[in-house]
Formats: sequence, structure tokens, C-alpha cells
Amino acid sequence: MKARIEGLYALTPDIPDTARLLALVKQALEGGAQAVQYRSKATDVALRHEQASELIELCHRYHVPLLVNDDVRLAALTDADGVHLGRDDAPLDEARINLGPKKIIGVSAYADLERARHLAEAGADYVALGSFFSSPTKPQAPLCPLERLTEAKRVLTVPVVAIGGITPENAPGLIAAGADALAVISALFAAPDVRLAAARFASLFATRH
Repeated sequence: MKARIEGLYALTPDIPDTARLLALVKQALEGGAQAVQYRSKATDVALRHEQASELIELCHRYHVPLLVNDDVRLAALTDADGVHLGRDDAPLDEARINLGPKKIIGVSAYADLERARHLAEAGADYVALGSFFSSPTKPQAPLCPLERLTEAKRVLTVPVVAIGGITPENAPGLIAAGADALAVISALFAAPDVRLAAARFASLFATRH
């Protein structure tokens, strides 16, 4: 059975030092991350394969899924738990053929509710909306209105992930608006204590009901 994406969804920073990357992700998992996405723009194919493979092994020790950002081939080669696709990545149906029915396929819908609905109906396992706040990772990304989360929850049957500039301070509003998961990079991995930062995010979901 496929894992449901919910809670803290940790997106990895782009770090060439594999040991350091693993140490940071381990802290996030210890703090309560419920899913991890491997993001890397490195051109070194061997490094990407090594890091993804090591992260899968680490995440599975914590019973947490590891998804690969953008790269369907890498996800297939490493037997990752799934892939996340943006607008310019492989089509959803092509990714599903390559990865099979048991893998998680998430998609970015940005602020486009019709795109979100279409992709969910086409078989996406979750839809990511954002950017909700200015993000150091993608500072030029258009902002998505908070009410789009509530609208999405009303029409979609798959989990909705919020992304973009999320911090422990602004996260409660996103959860209240309907976010099933929060995709976080900077406020997690740039924190002085990654484990504590993860625990702060995780605690927000523990009290949502």
C-alpha cells in the first residue's frame, strides 16, 4: 500500500557532501518528517545515484518514503518510493508507465486549481500548491493565495501539499486552510538545530484535530 503524503515533507538542500546530506536528513527524520524528497541539480549522475540510494536506505529505516524530484529515470533506477513532477518534467502518464502503479507520483499545480484537478483525476497521488510565501529557494515564484488551499480541499480527493517560504510561524495558517502536508527546505535545513525545527513542524500536525 502506498504511503499517504502528509505532515512535514522535507525537501533536501542541494549538498554535494553525501555524508553531510545524510546527517541532516537523519535529524529531520528524528524530528518527525513524514516524507522526504531528494532535490539535486548536480550534473554528476553517479553522485545523484549515490545520494538517492543512500537516502532511500536511511528513510526506510524510519518507515518514511523517499521521492525523487524531477527525475523519473533516477527514481526507477534506485527503486525510490516515487517522483515529484513539475510543469516542465515528464508527463504524468509517462511517469506512471515507467514507475508502475505502486509508486507515489506527486505534481506541482502552482496556483492553478484546474491543473490540480486535471492531474488528480489523471492519477496523481498528491498535488502541491504554492508558492504561498516568498521563498529563498525560488524567489521569483508567483505567490499563490491562501484561499486556493481551501478551494483545492473542496474539489480534490488526494492530499494537498503547501510549498514556498513556509516557516513554523506561518505554517498554522496553511494547515488551518487545509494543507495535508508542508513541503519545507530552508526553514528546516538552514535551522541551527534541524531535529528541533522538524519537531516544531511535526507538532503543528499533532494538534490539528
